[in-house]
Amino acid sequence: MHLPENLRSRLKEPFGILIPDYQVTRSSVSKNIPKDAFVITVGDATTEKMISFGFSPSLQIVDSLEKRNKRDLPGGYVKTTLECKNPAAEITEESISTIRQAFGMAPPVRIIVDGEEDLLVLPVAVYAPDGSVILYGQPNEGLVIVSLTEEVRNKASSIMSSMS
Repeated sequence: MHLPENLRSRLKEPFGILIPDYQVTRSSVSKNIPKDAFVITVGDATTEKMISFGFSPSLQIVDSLEKRNKRDLPGGYVKTTLECKNPAAEITEESISTIRQAFGMAPPVRIIVDGEEDLLVLPVAVYAPDGSVILYGQPNEGLVIVSLTEEVRNKASSIMSSMS
């Protein structure tokens, strides 16, 4: 599935609460994540920040890039590492399949994407377990924290359906 130009503006709107960069602290994040939530991070900087705050995200999706620049993978303990290919501005069937596989495994699981992970927030929102919390970076703005609801699932599914 490829992201058409006309959908890009819909993705600039955060799916959840936006915490501006300068306000992202362990405390500001903690108060937005229920104690037993299945926590999912999408993005290297987001994953690294959550690990530095003492969280162990159940699912971590990274691509070893930040703003298109190579970076080391975040530290932290992972039980299983999966890999998939996902070119920029696309969501591949392989990446969807890998995400769905990860949800059936004992956490923490890390998916290393060959390509770009940004759009994978969409299939994560569609297939994540109920009660999940998804965290991802909003470029040059801050951290988005999404409590997964039926409304969020429907929005993500609708955007994916509009991709060709």
